[in-house]
Amino acid sequence: MRDPEVISTDGLSKRFGERIAVEELTLAVPAGEIVGLLGPNGAGKTTTLRMLAGILAPTSGTALVDGLDPAKEPERVHESIGFLTESPGFYERLSAERNLTYFAAFYGGVDAHAAARNGIEQMGLAGRGGDKVGTFSKGMKQRLALARVLLHEPRILFLDEPTAGLDPEAARNLRELIVSLKKEGRTILLSTHNLTEAEELCDRIAVFRTRLVAIDTPGALRDRQFERRLRVRLASMTEDWLAALRAEPFVRSVERGTDGALDVRLADPDRDRPRLVTRIVEMGGQILEVREVERSLEDVYLSLIEEATE
Repeated sequence: MRDPEVISTDGLSKRFGERIAVEELTLAVPAGEIVGLLGPNGAGKTTTLRMLAGILAPTSGTALVDGLDPAKEPERVHESIGFLTESPGFYERLSAERNLTYFAAFYGGVDAHAAARNGIEQMGLAGRGGDKVGTFSKGMKQRLALARVLLHEPRILFLDEPTAGLDPEAARNLRELIVSLKKEGRTILLSTHNLTEAEELCDRIAVFRTRLVAIDTPGALRDRQFERRLRVRLASMTEDWLAALRAEPFVRSVERGTDGALDVRLADPDRDRPRLVTRIVEMGGQILEVREVERSLEDVYLSLIEEATE
């Protein structure tokens, strides 16, 4: 049975004057899933998160977060969500533990001191809880920000560019923390323009450019966006061989790449691959390599964004 949806939108839109920031977004996120909002700067990702968090009112359309309308009940929504903004603020002259204790006090029923200590331990900041936040690196501040988001144990997380500006090691560590949060059963909506991050973390990726261009798993996005093709490397090649291959009924096209290898599209790649190899050998060709070309998520993303722009 499919997990219940904890985040859903129907025609959600936001305008700032004449500028359309988000257009007719319809989206459903089931419990326990990480969905990435992937798009260029200005695509509407942050605006979407802010509407779902009840910080911005939509111009039109509706949304539900944990069964609540964020436009009508933002305070109750805040009890269910944790929102990591792109540039979280702290009191730099206070210690990490003092910062977390202060913010935890805003949540009813939370033991502020216990929650602060637990957050520091969970984020790998043990031994630094008494240090002033102003002495922390960017990566440590992001860990502390994630600890702040988790103080009231929310089941839904909105993460806005969580690894922006971090060095590779700090970014990797933060991604590992996000994966551990998913394993705890949390539902996560992640805004990013980092393709590697989206592919590594997300169960599904929603490609954004003010409107939803496509949404699917990373693998399914790659498979559905491009026709499969083979890369064939031969010891030598003649124009007669090229013409003969192009004349085969099971070959849709043959192009010579810049590296001299052949890009071959077949009517049925699984069925016709052995036939292609046999035909090349019959012509006297010496095959060095035959492999299927894997399209990257970057290829898919750029193609979808180009289509959306047009």
